Amino acid sequence: MKVKLTDAPEGLQGQGFFATSLSKAVGLARSHSIWPLPFATSCCGIEFMATMAATYDLARFGSERLSFSPRQADLLMVMGTIAKKMGPVLKQVYIQMAEPKWVIAVGACASSGGIFDTYSVLQGIDKVIPVDVYVPGCPPPPEAILDGIIKIQELIKNEPLRRRESEEYKSLLASYGIE
Repeated sequence: MKVKLTDAPEGLQGQGFFATSLSKAVGLARSHSIWPLPFATSCCGIEFMATMAATYDLARFGSERLSFSPRQADLLMVMGTIAKKMGPVLKQVYIQMAEPKWVIAVGACASSGGIFDTYSVLQGIDKVIPVDVYVPGCPPPPEAILDGIIKIQELIKNEPLRRRESEEYKSLLASYGIE
């Protein structure tokens, strides 16, 4: 089995040296050292457990260390049905995370409320926090969750260092009532 290394960021290279921009180097490092916080409430959480197990092994993608403290995580993975009463709790967890932070909505319930079109179920977590990647499925297979992680890695790798300080980003957070 041949191991494929990730591509180097754009830059100048030659015999014994490599030069690139700080933004590209930081993006590459961040994208392969994600610390996810699983916020699992239903069957999507079981699929995530399968993704972490030996067959799929999420650690191969740089997400080996799960964090169960929002202050030590940079990726919030919301999996499963979120009741409206849990919306403020989810928002508080998001607020407690340090910048930069990203969010994946895993499964139909987290993305859109799923089959539960009732008064008590939040019809998508994007009603309370901004979402970067949506993973479809009910429940999504481990391959789909891995694909979501790869999409987040691409987003992180190409994100400018100063994006989080932009007026556009601040207005996005303000639209959710987050300062």
